[in-house]
Amino acid sequence: MIDLQDLRSRPDAYQKAAQDKGIDISVQDFLKIDDQRKSLQKDVDDMRAQKNEVSKKVPTLSGDEKDQAIAQMKELNETLNTKEDLLKDIETEWKSMQLRFPSVPLDRVPLGKDDTENVEIRTVGDVPSFDFDIKDHITLGQDLDLIDIPRGVKIAGSRSYFLKNEAVQLELAVLQFTLDSLIEKGYTPFLPPLMANYDAFMGTSYFPGGEEQAYAVGVDRHPEESSGSGPGPGPESSSKSNTEDESVKYIESDNHFLIGTSEVSVASYHSGETFTAADLPKRYCGISNCFRREAGTYGKDTHGLYRIHQFQKVEQVILCENDPEVSAAMHEEILGNAEAVLQALELPYRVVDVCTGDMGQGQIYKNDIETWMPSRESYGETHSCSTFHDFQARRLGIKYETEGGKKRFVHTLNNTCIASPRILIPILEIYQNADGSVTVPQALRKYMGGKERIG
Repeated sequence: MIDLQDLRSRPDAYQKAAQDKGIDISVQDFLKIDDQRKSLQKDVDDMRAQKNEVSKKVPTLSGDEKDQAIAQMKELNETLNTKEDLLKDIETEWKSMQLRFPSVPLDRVPLGKDDTENVEIRTVGDVPSFDFDIKDHITLGQDLDLIDIPRGVKIAGSRSYFLKNEAVQLELAVLQFTLDSLIEKGYTPFLPPLMANYDAFMGTSYFPGGEEQAYAVGVDRHPEESSGSGPGPGPESSSKSNTEDESVKYIESDNHFLIGTSEVSVASYHSGETFTAADLPKRYCGISNCFRREAGTYGKDTHGLYRIHQFQKVEQVILCENDPEVSAAMHEEILGNAEAVLQALELPYRVVDVCTGDMGQGQIYKNDIETWMPSRESYGETHSCSTFHDFQARRLGIKYETEGGKKRFVHTLNNTCIASPRILIPILEIYQNADGSVTVPQALRKYMGGKERIG
């Protein structure tokens, strides 16, 4: 959520930010509503005061004077009710528009319409060359019995998969290695809730506007409608799925959603709380399953494990002082943590400045890390690192008290330190051998019982 005083003082900056980020909203329309709300609020406050003044006089009056006062009270009350209803409607629109405004990107953010206009700022590591015909990660996964996409699709639909055998160990190894590296640096680890309420998604700025990417959880069957014990179908209906049984009725339940990143849960952990300056910064990392519908990506990156519905991540979350220099230093820290993981895995990558059109609503600065993927003959996004300043904290109500006693909203940042199975693409493809086997990266071997090679 944006600072309204700042928006009122520099509306052109926010209109440009909306345009650059591809958000269709009018600052001038909002300011008109803002003025209407102020004016109407003053009218309502004045009328309430007048009503209270008259109501106090009524008991002291008699005769015609009292009748006139009562008639005045009735007229005031009718007008006040009308104005209060109008104020309520205007406030609803006023609050709704606030949730749609973007933050203003830093001046250093490149202008661009989408990820094709992100700007490379550095590359690290050498792109590998092979003296044999390489396989992509899916062929390697099939040949080594590591990945089964057809059966994943059979069970859960498109963009679904099974990891098997050493691929399971490899994924857990890279996650544990990353988690351990952050714990060693003083980060507090979390196993967060995988479901979160609307407020948590709204507070982290995924809602409103991102609902189509989230899986809603909240359709349950009444227990008494089951023909057997427990919530599932009973013996008599075991041969028929719930969707085929027209007698089964469903209710909307808890209004929860599956998280697409542990940022949602971990950043919301302190919602509504106030720290002291000495409490900051807070360095957290969440490890979790993540779920995304990938709405709007039909036909895009359909091959393999690049764009899928379910994955696992280790996510860094920082809460720090409301100081641009401090949050800039935190950004470099968490970006560096992710780079250190890739360097330990000896994977070549590049870092890009994300352009305005590829940024989220609340991000004021963002880097992506793209790791080299031989089968794509290009770098593919594997990490992102975002600075929000106080955008999320305003929504979540997270503050701290300065040494001078002033309360301010914290700055928040987050970074994908690792995400799997996408990171398995470069690991399998870069570490493949001519005989079809895959070498286990040195950094991961202790997590795989000393295994040096797969296949």
